[in-house]
Amino acid sequence: MPTVPLSPTSVSRSFYEAWTGGDIDAALGLLAERVVVDAPRAGRLVGAEQYGPVLREYLQVLTGSELLAIAGDERSSLVYYNNFTNLVDVAPTVEYHTVQDGKITYIRIIFDRLPFENARHEAGLPNSLQKG
Repeated sequence: MPTVPLSPTSVSRSFYEAWTGGDIDAALGLLAERVVVDAPRAGRLVGAEQYGPVLREYLQVLTGSELLAIAGDERSSLVYYNNFTNLVDVAPTVEYHTVQDGKITYIRIIFDRLPFENARHEAGLPNSLQKG
């Protein structure tokens, strides 16, 4: 009997649970080989080899996460969650995923960067909003 690929919402939930649980290898295993990730601060990343280090760096400031909702159709999903970090108290975030054959092929991450940049400035860290 042929296997039925997981729905986009199931794949996205598994991805969220893996990376917020600190299992980066499991999270990256849910990504297509040439996944494209558009993320604030990091810009456009292509492939798990580019996205993995960014995700690992973010986990250094993540103190918790609360999944609020997942919705989707046969090819995409939206994941809405609150992240809690040691830089800002709460970071409401939305991710849009496209999924094909049980792998995430595209991720767009949306959140308000300004509170993070203000916190980085207060901590004496480089502010990525400054040009050049």
